[in-house]
Formats: sequence, structure tokens, C-alpha cells
Amino acid sequence: MLGPTTLASGLPFWLAAALAAPLTWAIGRDAGLSRLTSAAGGLLVAIPGAASPFLAQPDNFGLFMLLGALSLWACARGLQGDRRWFVLGGLLVGLATLSRNDGVLLGVPFALVFLMDLVRRPRASRIGWRAAVLCAGAFLLVTAPWWLRQWQEFGTLSPSSASGRILWITEYRELYSVSSETTLESFLGQGPEALLSSRLAGLAAALGIFAAGPLLITMTPFVIIGAWSRRRDTAFTPWIVYAVTLFAFSALIFAVHVPQGTFLRSCLALLPHAYLLGFVGIDRTVRAVAARRRSWDPQRARRGFALIAVGAMLLGAVGASVLTTRSWAADQAVREEMSVALADVPPGERLMSPDAGAYRYHAGRAGIVTPDDPLPVIEAALRTYDIRWLVLERAHIVEPLMPVMKGEVRPAWLSSPVFSLSSETPIPRAVLYAVCLQPADTRCDA
Repeated sequence: MLGPTTLASGLPFWLAAALAAPLTWAIGRDAGLSRLTSAAGGLLVAIPGAASPFLAQPDNFGLFMLLGALSLWACARGLQGDRRWFVLGGLLVGLATLSRNDGVLLGVPFALVFLMDLVRRPRASRIGWRAAVLCAGAFLLVTAPWWLRQWQEFGTLSPSSASGRILWITEYRELYSVSSETTLESFLGQGPEALLSSRLAGLAAALGIFAAGPLLITMTPFVIIGAWSRRRDTAFTPWIVYAVTLFAFSALIFAVHVPQGTFLRSCLALLPHAYLLGFVGIDRTVRAVAARRRSWDPQRARRGFALIAVGAMLLGAVGASVLTTRSWAADQAVREEMSVALADVPPGERLMSPDAGAYRYHAGRAGIVTPDDPLPVIEAALRTYDIRWLVLERAHIVEPLMPVMKGEVRPAWLSSPVFSLSSETPIPRAVLYAVCLQPADTRCDA
């Protein structure tokens, strides 16, 4: 109906992100929070700090936030004795897992809740085996067809991690390297000191991203206070379990990936409950101060601090959106201008670039991503995929090709710059080269 348009690509994800706001209100009311607190939490979910610009992308940010929060709410209601919600939670965790592989971690609270239920006396059981089996069955009902397809096509349930290039890298550049060794042996070969420091760095990065990104620092202490004050509340127990699981998993398994955007996507599932807890923390803080300052009106102070929190988050969201979209616009401008330069290139000729998907979108050109490897390996990749053109962007260049962009090195298989985008610095913003892999190709003649 909408055709292959930007609106058609983004609309489902915009709707998913929009639904997270009323969901937050419902979670807050179900947890016994006031209308003001629930509404304020829903408002912040609609403008989640520095994460705001990402919700407008045709990506899984908003979808995972919605499915993650729904899953945790279903688990909480199951913990409170509603077995239908516990079963529904299995379905929701399955959908979240299809949205993101690490969505399976949302199942950890369900498993722990069931184990806690087992140690109760039978007459105090809230969940029982039947609901637990149905919950697991609902999860498999959603995920099994996809996993079966993965196994039939690739011989593994997770093709992206089968090579080890996801799990066993020691630095992020190895994700885009075809020559680096990425095995369990090479991973453990770092030594205990490097291994421990990288895990701690990953944990610190995850905590920093969550505190400075969606919470914009201002809400961080109040979320901590709120979470501590509600630590025994069954409405928030699954959230606390998932938060601990996610931070631990990110630090231990994906520490290298955390600063590169992986954690930001995952932590959005925490936001609806986190914002509600933030306002709970504000309420607790105001009460504590009001008990020592008789001149304070607690009700008025709560409203005032809530408005300040919403205002600060709104300003932060606007500022973060401006900075982020400005960065995206700079990249887009480079690729649009490069696409004009590629307009006369025969349509079947492939190119190597920092972002093959972007050039496919803007220029309609098939190609591959530049590997982060020495020049001989890059040349081998060019030959393997019969690449005819090379695009270098200063903002996204691999280190071995920087001397080429500066004009200090020129391999025999590369032409002089065919087109370049100048900048205020000696290094241009982007350069287009012809790649000559056949003796008869004269484009690279001196």
C-alpha cells in the first residue's frame, strides 16, 4: 500500500516505539504507582534521553523496548499469581528473541521465578509445572521455525557467531578483519590480566552508556534509589533480575561490543520500568528531605521535582537528537555526493566502501565492506569479489588505508583519485578510486 518508501520502512517501528509510552503507564498503575508517576514515566519513554533519535530509525530499538517491557511485565504478573500472563510471557520472550538474539536473556527472570515457585510449599504455589511448560512451549512455538531455518540453511542456530568473529574478538576492529584469529584459544591467549581488564571495561562502558544515554545522568541516582526501595516488590523483581543479567552478560561475553552500540539496543528494554523507578526515587528523596525540612510541602515538592526531571530529559533529548542527526547528516551528505560521482559507472560494477548497505541504498551499487586488514589482504578481498571501485571516507577509514587517502602510498592496483570531496583539512572527506585487477585495465596507469 505504501510502496518501497521511507515511511513504509519506518512506520512499524515508530508504532512500536509509540506503544511503549502507554505500556509504561499501564505497568506503573499495575504496580500501584500514582497516575502522575505513571504518566511521567510514559512521557520519558517517549523521549528517552540520548536514545531518542534512534527510535525514529527503521531498526529494532523501539520494537525491543516494547517487547522487553511487555515480557518483564508478564513475568511480574505471573509472579503475582496470574498464570495466563506467565504463559503469555513465553510468547513475548520468543518475539523479543527474534528481534534481538540476546532477547533470550529476558527468559532468565521467568526461569528464576519458576525455580522460586518450586521451593514453596505446594499449597503456596503460584505458577506450577503446567504454566511453566506452556510458557516454554509458547517460546518454542515462536522461535523454533526460525531456528530450524537457520539450521537447514547454515548448519547452526546462530550463523553470526559460528565463525567466532562475534564471541572471541579481543578488540572491535577484529569484527571487520578477515585475517585476525578469532578462536577460543586466541581469546584466552590474551592472558588473565588483559581478559579481566577488558571485562571490567565492558561493565564500566555498559553502566556509563545506561547512565549517560537514556538516563542523561540526572535520573541515574533516582533510579538507583527507586530500585533499592522496590527491591522486594514483585512488580519490579523481574526487572531487577533482567538488569543484573544483562549487565553481567554484556561484561562477560560482549565486553568489546558494548561501546559500539550493542548495549544501547539491549538496554532499551529496561527503560519503561527504569523511568517509573526514577520517579519512585524522586518521591523517596523528597520525603526524606521533607522530614528534615518542615517548610517543605512534600506533595508540591514531588510535582516540582518531577517537572524538573521531565524538563531536563526533554532538553537532553533535543540536544542529543541535534548532535546525533548532525553526525548522520554529515555521513549522508558524503554518500549522496559520492553516489553522483558513481552515476556513470556501469551498474554491474561492484565497489568496496565503509558501509556497503549505505551505498546500496544511495547509489544502487552492490559491494562489500572494507576489511580492517593489511593491504595484501584488502587486495585479496578485492580480487575475490571482483571489485572495480574503492570508496574511502575519512570519518570511517580503516588504519591500513589512511596512508593511501593521504597520498603517501598508492598500490599498483589502485588509480589516482577519480573524485574527491575536499575539506578544511589536508585530508579530503572522501575519495573515489578505480581498482585495476586485470592487465588490460588502463585506469590505473600513471
